[in-house]
Amino acid sequence: MKRFLIVGGGKGGTALLRALREMDRVKVMGVVDIDPDAPAIDEAKRLGIPTGSDVSPFLRRKPDVILEVTGIPEVYRDLCKWTDGRILVVSGEVANLIMHLIEEKEQWFEAWRQRQLELDAILNSTHDGMIAVNRVGQVTLFNRAAERLIGMEAGEVMGRSISEAIPNSRLDQVLATGRPELNQSLELANGKQIVTNREPVRDREGKPIGAVAVFRDITEVQALTQQVTDLKSMKSHLQAIIDSSDDAITVVDTQGRGVLINPAYTRLTGLTPEEVMGKPADTDISEGESMHMKVLKTGKPFRGVPMKVGPHRKDVVVNVAPIVIEGKLKGSVGIIHDMSEIKKLTRELERARRIIRTLEAKYTFDDIIGAGEEMQEALRQAKQGAHTRATVLLRGESGTGKELFAHAIHNDSSRKFNQFVRVNCASLSESLLESELFGYEEGAFTGALRGGKKGLFEEASGGTIFLDEIGELSPSTQAKLLRVLQEKEVVRVGGTKAIPVDVRVIAATHVDLEKAIQNKRFREDLYYRLNVLPIHIPPLRNRKDDLEALSLFLIKKFNQEYGRNVSEVSREALQTLCAYDWPGNVRELENVLGRAMINMSFHERIIQKEHLLPLQLFRPSSSPPSHSSPHPKEGETLQDVIARAEREHIQRVLEGANRNKTEAARRLGISVRNLYYKMEKHGIDVQERGADPSHPNRSHINEE
Repeated sequence: MKRFLIVGGGKGGTALLRALREMDRVKVMGVVDIDPDAPAIDEAKRLGIPTGSDVSPFLRRKPDVILEVTGIPEVYRDLCKWTDGRILVVSGEVANLIMHLIEEKEQWFEAWRQRQLELDAILNSTHDGMIAVNRVGQVTLFNRAAERLIGMEAGEVMGRSISEAIPNSRLDQVLATGRPELNQSLELANGKQIVTNREPVRDREGKPIGAVAVFRDITEVQALTQQVTDLKSMKSHLQAIIDSSDDAITVVDTQGRGVLINPAYTRLTGLTPEEVMGKPADTDISEGESMHMKVLKTGKPFRGVPMKVGPHRKDVVVNVAPIVIEGKLKGSVGIIHDMSEIKKLTRELERARRIIRTLEAKYTFDDIIGAGEEMQEALRQAKQGAHTRATVLLRGESGTGKELFAHAIHNDSSRKFNQFVRVNCASLSESLLESELFGYEEGAFTGALRGGKKGLFEEASGGTIFLDEIGELSPSTQAKLLRVLQEKEVVRVGGTKAIPVDVRVIAATHVDLEKAIQNKRFREDLYYRLNVLPIHIPPLRNRKDDLEALSLFLIKKFNQEYGRNVSEVSREALQTLCAYDWPGNVRELENVLGRAMINMSFHERIIQKEHLLPLQLFRPSSSPPSHSSPHPKEGETLQDVIARAEREHIQRVLEGANRNKTEAARRLGISVRNLYYKMEKHGIDVQERGADPSHPNRSHINEE
């Protein structure tokens, strides 16, 4: 054991201390430095090695080697003089060189050891058995695959003569002759069949210094052969599936050239395999961009892309996706759908939807158009209220879409699969409305059906009842409706038994109910029962920004009804629509657009300003009021003035139409039923009402 003394506690001294500690036959007897806080001093103290600032005490203990790493030449000379040649003094430069050589040797050894481990890992991870012998025929390599195939452990074979350990390996013959033996079949002692390659290992002069055998169980090769056979069978099955598919399928390679199509593709496009295989991907496209090429460029799939294909310019929709094998793009596959079939199914679906909508509530919130702040707030309240049992009161001018909101609220509620009953309270007389709402018992009045009749509240039990024009109810009917809302039960006309009902009530009115309460025309207690969730629907004049969207929606509707193909409204026509105040709201807009489309030529596609000329008939006149019109009365409200002006205008139009209700309604831009309602409301005489063919059937209680 050699004892070392380190003089100098800097970085060099610290490095030497750590290196010497790793050596087996070396002991560090001390570390000296004039700085008590030097790094090597601290490290030595931590390791329990003596330290000091004076070298003399350590010299008396006679170290074998002194390592001077202060870097000061005078210190090295003093140490040499003090020791007088009896102790080996090594300067820092020499010590560092020695340490560098030691470290380099360790690094080379570690690299060799790592390389040996990697080589062992490679040799032991392969499925091929490997045996190697040296120049005298001793086994130097026997990997795990060899152990598995031959059935012997490496410890039994390593270092032994190959002719003794494995007599039939023939490696001794290869070593002796220096000739390789390739693709040789051999049956091992355990009965396994292998295929082996035996090669000599030569030195720089070409002389054999060993031999290596690499062999594989032939059953694995047979398994691979079976896999190839299976793949061919799978390909045949896949081809049969592709050929039997009703979907047109096309496949291209990485260059965008056709490599596969199926019979359905030929039936759809009219193109034969000879016209497509090996040709560019856009060969079959009559109109549109090649999705195959886009997939090959981007590596991303594309779905639902419309285009025209084949010589007959078939309308199709294509879905195209990349073919990726082991992370590499190998081509693109496309599925082509004939749009004619899809269009047919879409028409059938739309027809089914229309039929279903006629059975129950027709509209949903998706059918309500409105982007303005007021309309969005109304929609928000309606959607929130739809999920509660609360009574909803829809308020707004005539034609703003109150019934649409009622339908949508029902369809968005938990009651959507039950009845939705609509009642126009203004279209029936008081006695008839009462019997329709609450039902009647047998013999309640002349003409009553035998066995009586259920009322609409009973019919709607479990669902929703929509009471339109609730502000037109008579006081007696208001009282009975209040009882239904309070007690959740009805009493039929002529009956005494209370019948429980579970009905969600949605009411609507354009009447100022607060003023009607002041004028004693509407019950205050009923008002509070109805006004649980009031929703104000803004008039069209306050949402001019929605005119274009509403117009396009109505145009699409009229296209289906009239068999037209109108696509849009011109800028000038839209400006004309925006300049109008729309007293009839959306219903009036629907009337104007329908009349405009009727006036258009069949080939015209855009509604122009001249098609809306009838709109000028309803534009408020800028001329001063006629002297025949009475002056506003003192204290008269705006609602009274509007009502009086409406009455006078209806009378003038009726006179101009010779009292023809149908013509008068057309000129006013409203329905005949609405005209009769307004005439009754304003006390205008309805002449020969029963004889007028335009008079609406009173039994249709569900229309506005």
